[in-house]
Amino acid sequence: MREPIRVSIAIPLHNEEANVSELLRRLGEVLDTIPGGPHEIVIVDDGSRDRTLSLLEDASRKDRRLLVVALSRNFGHQAALSAAFDYVSGDIVVAMDGDLQDRPEVIPDLIAKHNEGYDVVYAQRAKRKESIWLRASYFLFYRLLASLADIKLPLDSGDFALLTRRVVEQMRAAPERHRYLRGLRSWVGFRQTGLVVERDERFAGKTNYGPIKLLKLASDGLFSFSIAPLRAAAMLGLIAIVMSFIFSGYTLYAKIFLNRTPAGFTSLMLFMSFLSGVQLLFLGVVGEYVGRIYQEAKHRPLYVVRGIVRGDVGMAADAVRHRITPVAVPRYRAS
Repeated sequence: MREPIRVSIAIPLHNEEANVSELLRRLGEVLDTIPGGPHEIVIVDDGSRDRTLSLLEDASRKDRRLLVVALSRNFGHQAALSAAFDYVSGDIVVAMDGDLQDRPEVIPDLIAKHNEGYDVVYAQRAKRKESIWLRASYFLFYRLLASLADIKLPLDSGDFALLTRRVVEQMRAAPERHRYLRGLRSWVGFRQTGLVVERDERFAGKTNYGPIKLLKLASDGLFSFSIAPLRAAAMLGLIAIVMSFIFSGYTLYAKIFLNRTPAGFTSLMLFMSFLSGVQLLFLGVVGEYVGRIYQEAKHRPLYVVRGIVRGDVGMAADAVRHRITPVAVPRYRAS
């Protein structure tokens, strides 16, 4: 017979005032049905500009299972979820979004799958209810990244997943700033499996992930887990060298044996323009890798916490720097 477990729910929120009440209600109902405990809900407010934080503060006074971590500004979804991982204390951790597209009612199914011996159980989306172009973008991105990544990445799997404590600790130990957590989750290893779920529509409000943020997330996944762009540059360069040798040989043959000089100013200019564009493109790719090295070398904290709320304890001043080495998590408390 399995021992009772403590479940921690890790959720980043940004401008989700329309979803907070329903999210907490449904999470509370689900946690009430799970044996063991005491369970907890760790919500990180990622610099919301609406009433999200005040609603969370009010809710924390009514439910002692709720821990609210308020960041000093908006640091981004992946940084906020990483902050939630730093504060969870349960035996297993369920990471999910707060817009209720990830259904809280699926959590018991994730736990049941975990009880079969898996350290990671990730939700695989059977159906998405976004626009056609967004569904097509996700479909192509997951398959492109899976084909280029240096590790095996599951298809159609987001951040909604159950993780055991040891998986969370290993993910916390990863020092990089540009975090693609669903890729890092696969990189950690251990026994992993997927659970097919249907993804709901957003309960209320508008998505915080516009095209620019989606593109940034995609680039984080590509540049963090693949050097295929650099290999593509080398391969294209090799092809260009081979083609130039072939063209040089043809030019010499035509001059010596056919007594004519190949003409073609237009084709020559097009060829030079193409190669120049390719060089600039891959110079940008190399620059992206170098820029990420530069940002990592500065060792700035991943996030800064403005305050923490739990139960009757109000906003306690605190400044927490996410770990920048696998061996230490420097924490600084304001006076």
